[in-house]
Amino acid sequence: MLIIGIAGGTGSGKTTVVGQIVAELPQDEVCIISQDSYYKDTSHLSYAERVKINFDHPNSIDFDLLCSHLELLRKGESFEQPVYSFVEHNRTGETVTTYPRKVVIVEGILILTHPEIRQHFDIKIFVHADSDERLIRRLKRDIAERGRDLEEVLNRYQSTLKPMHQQFIEPTKEFADIIIPTNRYNTVAVNVIRSIINQKIAKTES
Repeated sequence: MLIIGIAGGTGSGKTTVVGQIVAELPQDEVCIISQDSYYKDTSHLSYAERVKINFDHPNSIDFDLLCSHLELLRKGESFEQPVYSFVEHNRTGETVTTYPRKVVIVEGILILTHPEIRQHFDIKIFVHADSDERLIRRLKRDIAERGRDLEEVLNRYQSTLKPMHQQFIEPTKEFADIIIPTNRYNTVAVNVIRSIINQKIAKTES
């Protein structure tokens, strides 16, 4: 089993890179785990209180649960991955059964901030994009997919996203084995990663 961690700031293009990496791999050999599924359960809080949570701080992530789930995969066991609602700012109570695969990709802005999580990764990738480009992508996504309005997104970016990126996310570049710039389609970097994955899979099968 090969576990890959893909980090980078909000709107950096992590999802695009993940898609490019898995595009040529058999579907039954890959599973993707999103950090977003592991926001801590906030059912004990009111909606008004949940809205105020700093979801871009490492403390918002249930890393213990994520670690335990990665350990289960290493043992060849499945687990129930939580389902998170960005509209309600909370877990839905539903889960998705996640099975061991030859390649496991864990993606999220904060996954390289946690030492124990980093130890699980065979390859650590950081996706880099210009801050203006990341803001534009975040605006488009949050308005179109998460029901936010322009003022809310901009306020959150200035008060939370930008300072959290500078304090916690950008420094994790130093832990990355590969840094991918995504201001344009980076075919070379993605092909290198695919090659590494195929080599490691071949070694495990031999």
